[in-house]
Amino acid sequence: MGILIWVVIGLIAGFIASNVLGSRGGLIPNLVVGLVGSFVGGYLARILNLSFGGGFIDQLVIATIGAVVFLFIWRAIRRA
Repeated sequence: MGILIWVVIGLIAGFIASNVLGSRGGLIPNLVVGLVGSFVGGYLARILNLSFGGGFIDQLVIATIGAVVFLFIWRAIRRA
């Protein structure tokens, strides 16, 4: 998968995660959350043997789940 697709998936996943958790972020924070979430989601999907059908939607769902998990943990650490 090309780097441009990763960036697009990261932006979308970060945007969705920020909206799910009620965060105010701009383009760069959403991209960072989405890209880190892609790695977190990919790791979790591999461990749990999850697949949602393959392709762009599969990657987007996994990246979004990872972004939500990452953002939730990040906020918990920052509040502690």
